[in-house]
Amino acid sequence: MKKARKRKHNPHIPAHIDQAALPAAIYFDQRGSGIWYTSHRDENGKQRRRNVAPADATMAELHRIMDEVSNTDRDTLRYLCQQFHESLKFKGLSSRTQDDYSYCHDVLVNQDTKMGKPLGDLAVRRFSPALVQRLVDKIAGEGTPSKAAHVLRYLRRVLQWGRNRDYLDTNPALGIESPAERKQRRLPAVEMMETLIDRAKAFGRLHRNEPNSCPVYLSIVMELAYLCRLRGIEVVTLTDANELKEGVQTNRRKGSRDNIVRWTPRLRAAWDDAKAYRTKIWTVRSFPTPLHPERRPLIVSSHGTALSKSGLDTAWQRFMTKAIEAGVLLEEQRYGLHDLKRRGITDTPGNRADKQQASGHRDESMLDIYDLSLPLVDASSTPTPFKPLA
Repeated sequence: MKKARKRKHNPHIPAHIDQAALPAAIYFDQRGSGIWYTSHRDENGKQRRRNVAPADATMAELHRIMDEVSNTDRDTLRYLCQQFHESLKFKGLSSRTQDDYSYCHDVLVNQDTKMGKPLGDLAVRRFSPALVQRLVDKIAGEGTPSKAAHVLRYLRRVLQWGRNRDYLDTNPALGIESPAERKQRRLPAVEMMETLIDRAKAFGRLHRNEPNSCPVYLSIVMELAYLCRLRGIEVVTLTDANELKEGVQTNRRKGSRDNIVRWTPRLRAAWDDAKAYRTKIWTVRSFPTPLHPERRPLIVSSHGTALSKSGLDTAWQRFMTKAIEAGVLLEEQRYGLHDLKRRGITDTPGNRADKQQASGHRDESMLDIYDLSLPLVDASSTPTPFKPLA
C-alpha cells in the first residue's frame, strides 16, 4: 500500500481518526451522514468514485480496506489484460490479431459469475483449470464453439504472458479442452454465385439511399475473390502495383505462395471496373492521386479511401441478408466471401498439382479443405477379356 503524503487538517473527518496516519488515496465526504471513498480510472481513462466505508469506520478498518483495494485491482484479470494490451508483445502483433484479441478481451472480462461480479474483477491468481474449463464450456454451450475457442486461445496467451512476468504462478489455461469448432466448408453452387454477382452489379447501379442498393465495389470484390482465388482481405489490399502485363500478382496471406493470375476477358473487365469506379470517386471527392502504384488501392470506399476489411464484411452481410429476405437464396445456402476462394480453387482445371500451384498453398493437405471437386476416373480393368455369362 502506498504511503500517504502529509495531509492538511480536515475538520470534517471524524475525531476518532488520526489524520496523519490515514492511508493514501482514501477520502472523506462529509455530506449526509458521511462516507469514506476512493477514486480510480476505468478502462476509458475516466475518473470513477468508489464508496468503501461508513463514517464510523476505525483506522484499522480503513487500512485493511485500502490494502484489499490496492491488491485486488492489481491482481484482477482485467488489470492483467490491460498490462498485456499495453505491452510491446501485443503491439507487435498484426492488426487482425489485435482486433481478435480485443474482441476476446471484451467477451472474457464481462462474463458473469456466481459471485455477482464480472470475471474481469476476479483475482487471477485464484483461477484454476476447472474454472477455465467451465468458462469455455459455458461459452461453447451457448452455440458459439468458435467464439469459445478464440477466447481460450486469448486467455491462454495472456496468462502465459503474465506467468512469465510474475503476475501469477501457473497458467491454469494450459491443458484445457478446446471445443470442436464447426467446419464450415461451404461450396456455393455456380448458378447461385453467378446470380448473386449479377444481383450485386444491378443493385450497385442504384443510388445508395434506394431500397436494396449495395456498394458498387461488392460485385468487383466477388469477381476478384473467385477468379484469383483470394481471401477478402487479399482483395481489398490489392493496389495498382499488383497489375502486371501478364496478369494480376496476388498478395496471399498465411504463408501461401504468391502467383500471377493470367488475364482473361472477365478478369480484365473486373479490374477495369474497379479502376473506373475509383477514378469516379476520386474525381467527385477531389481526392489526390498517389504517385506510387503501391499506394493506389484498387478497391476504394465511397469516401475515396482504401476499403477496410470490416467495411467489406458489413456490406457483404447486409447484401446476403437482403438476398435471403428477397427469396433469392435460402438461409442454408448462405455463404461467405471466403467460400468464393474455395469455389475458385474447385473450378480450377487440371489435377491436384495444378490446383495447388494456382491456390498458392504450400501444403498439399490444404486442398482437402479448398478443393471439393470430384475427380473423374476410369473404371477398373483386368488384363483378361470380359467373358459374358452363358
